[in-house]
Amino acid sequence: MSELANYLPDYLQAMGTTLWISLCAAVLGMALGFAFNGLCPHHPLAYRLWRGYVWIIRGTPYLAQLAVIYFGLPSAGIMLSAVQATVLSLTLYSAAYFGEIFRAAWGSIPPGQREAALANSISGVRCFWHIQAPQAVRFALPLLGNQFILTIKESAIASVITVPELTMTTSQIVANTYTYVLPYALLIASYWLLAQGVSFCVRGLGYALRTGD
Repeated sequence: MSELANYLPDYLQAMGTTLWISLCAAVLGMALGFAFNGLCPHHPLAYRLWRGYVWIIRGTPYLAQLAVIYFGLPSAGIMLSAVQATVLSLTLYSAAYFGEIFRAAWGSIPPGQREAALANSISGVRCFWHIQAPQAVRFALPLLGNQFILTIKESAIASVITVPELTMTTSQIVANTYTYVLPYALLIASYWLLAQGVSFCVRGLGYALRTGD
């Protein structure tokens, strides 16, 4: 128990770092994915560029993308800390996946709804916010939650550039104490707690959306 008490402060601090990085990247990634997925279809060239971006990001490992940003940008005169490079790279990485979720969500809405709304003198903006958006959000919410959890897990790769998140903290404890079982058990428990917290929030939000109809 004394050993556990010694480790807990470090893990709580590392869990906060992991959550902060993942939350920033997920929020920014969702915003980028939503914006580009909504705007690009109306501009053929922008749409091709966006689809090419999604194809490249989803087809390459996040570790390589993190390395390009953290080690490559300084050669162009852009200096980022390890945390800043992680947030930026994880944002760009998750934006491709969030964008695909939004594309599937909007694709699930029958196009006849917009035509019917316009025929009944309902503006495109009102149709978007009051008819299409609620349906798309209900469709996308579980997928967005899953992607947020995956973003939390991917943040573990930031340990290779010494970001003091959960995985890096565990590696330091193991290197200093030569103890493996308890540190890695705490690592697993920490990620599990974060994932369960996200799942709980998503279920609660989904319930609120259903009962708010």
